Amino acid sequence: MQKIGFLGLGKMGAVMAPRFIDAGFPLTVWNRSAEKAEAIGEAGATVAATPAAVAESADVVISILRDDAAAEQAFLGQSGLLSVDVDGKQFIEMSTLRPETARALAARCAEKGAGFVDAPVSGTVAPAKDGKLMALVGGSEEDLERARPALEVLTRRIVHAGPVGQGAMLKLVLNLPLAVYWQSLAEAVALGAAGGLELATMLDAMADSGGATRVLPLKIPLILEGSDYVAFDIATMEKDATSIVETGEEFGVPMPTISAALATYAAANAAGMGADDAVSIVRHLTDRLEAEKKR
Repeated sequence: MQKIGFLGLGKMGAVMAPRFIDAGFPLTVWNRSAEKAEAIGEAGATVAATPAAVAESADVVISILRDDAAAEQAFLGQSGLLSVDVDGKQFIEMSTLRPETARALAARCAEKGAGFVDAPVSGTVAPAKDGKLMALVGGSEEDLERARPALEVLTRRIVHAGPVGQGAMLKLVLNLPLAVYWQSLAEAVALGAAGGLELATMLDAMADSGGATRVLPLKIPLILEGSDYVAFDIATMEKDATSIVETGEEFGVPMPTISAALATYAAANAAGMGADDAVSIVRHLTDRLEAEKKR
């Protein structure tokens, strides 16, 4: 049985990593904030002091980190994953990265004799806990097969998008309409509110119309009543939308709609809402327009 290493115990990683203990895999974990690793250590995982220690102990190393900079630091920094002998090991990078970052990390792994796939996921905390994510994989067939046993612990489906970097590209493609949807919903609600419609009435009708996503009915209570539950926070949405816009610019693809959404997420983040669920921009945009009307 493969020995698993796991880096990143944030919202997603905290529910993903324990699945390896439940499945009987030897598990070593690392998190930048060590206190977040205490619970899984008590559950049976070995807690490492550095990414390098994880790499030394594992056959397959999974990382799901905040952003490109965090991933680069984990791989390339002092006491990083690649600071030790990793010949023959397999890396599975599940963070939402820019495609060029994934390709650069893969090249550095190849120099050290290690395999690499980028495998960001579609899904939030609840499916992550249940092992029902969808992995979007970029990498060779050989590396995917080496990664598959670990990926199957976490996912309901594995999509092989192509060579390294294509998993990251597919994740950006999937995130774009989601980010735009909350922006468009916010605009629709703002328009209706300006015309005298009640928020609850609008959301109830929207949820039963062709303009709804599957997740909208689940988000309505959060919009109406507020909640501490966060599936996908505004700061992360801003980060991902920025990557989408910049990748569009790189390929010469106009991105007017996601650019407008990015401006809203950035404004909400600047207003102190970065840790709130992304759907909170519905209230943010409505409140902002109301404040502007009163000036």
